[in-house]
Amino acid sequence: MLSGRAPAKVNLYLHVTGRRADGYHLLDSLAVFPAVGDVLRAEPAAGLSLVLAGPFGAALAADADNLVLRAARALAEAAGVAAGAHMVLDKRLPVASGIGGGSADAAAALRLLGRLWGVDLPADALHRLALTLGADVPVCLAAGPARMGGVGEVLAAAPRLPPFGMVLLNPGGAVATPAVFRARTGPFSPPAVLPAGWADAAALAADLAALGNDLQAPATALHPPIAAALAALEAAPGRLLARMSGSGATCFALFADAPAAAAAAAALARPGWWVWGGEGNAGLAGSVPPT
Repeated sequence: MLSGRAPAKVNLYLHVTGRRADGYHLLDSLAVFPAVGDVLRAEPAAGLSLVLAGPFGAALAADADNLVLRAARALAEAAGVAAGAHMVLDKRLPVASGIGGGSADAAAALRLLGRLWGVDLPADALHRLALTLGADVPVCLAAGPARMGGVGEVLAAAPRLPPFGMVLLNPGGAVATPAVFRARTGPFSPPAVLPAGWADAAALAADLAALGNDLQAPATALHPPIAAALAALEAAPGRLLARMSGSGATCFALFADAPAAAAAAAALARPGWWVWGGEGNAGLAGSVPPT
C-alpha cells in the first residue's frame, strides 16, 4: 500500500481583487503548506473504493462523491486507464475550515494514483485536470509556497521564505465559502507588493501585517467563534502575527520557530478546539506520519 501526504494550505494573506462576469472572485494570496495534513493510502484493487478514517473522517461520511474519488476517476479517464484502487483517507484536518483539506486530498489522490498506476501526465495537462476538481487543487498539487492569482489557479513563485513556526487553531464549526464571499462588502483590494524574500520570521510577519484577509470580517460575522480564536492567538507569548486563513474558520499565528509554535499550541488546547503547532513551511517534505 502506497502512502502520500495531503498537507494543509494556509493563506498568509488573501486579497479579493475583483470579480469575473461569471460571478467568481479574483484573488491575490501567498500560500504555504505547514507540516500537518491528511494522509492518503492506496493499493491495487478491481474497482475504486474509499474508506474514511481519522478524527474527522465521519464528517465526510455523508458525501457520496468525495473529491478523492472524483480525482481518481478524472485521472483514470485522462490517462486512458481502467485501473482500480482501494484507498484509505486518514482525515486529520477539520472539514470546511479554510485550509484546503478537500483540495489537498484531491491533489494527493492525483499524485498517489499516478504512482500506483504508472501514469505520468505532462505538467500542464495535470494542472488543467486539477482545476476541473477545484480552484485550490492546482496549488495543492505542488504543495509548496506559491503566489496565487486568478480564482486561485494562476500560480507564480513565492518570495524566498525564512524558517518560521505556525499555530493553527480551528474553533469548531464549518464555514461555507460561498456564504462568506456573498457577505463580503466594500471595495476590492489591490494585489500586494511583495519583496524578493525575507531575512527572518519577524520581517515576514511585519510585512504581512500591512496586508490582510478580506474574508476575515465577513467570516467572523457569520461564525463568531472565529473572534475568540483570533483573540487567543493574539495573546499567545511570542506571537508575531495572527490572522484567519482562507474563508475560515481556521486561524493561524506565526512564531519565530517551530518549537515556539508547538509550545504555544500546547498552551492553547481546550475542549472543542482543534490546535496544531510546528513548522510553518514544510510542504511535502518528510515521511508520512503514523496513523
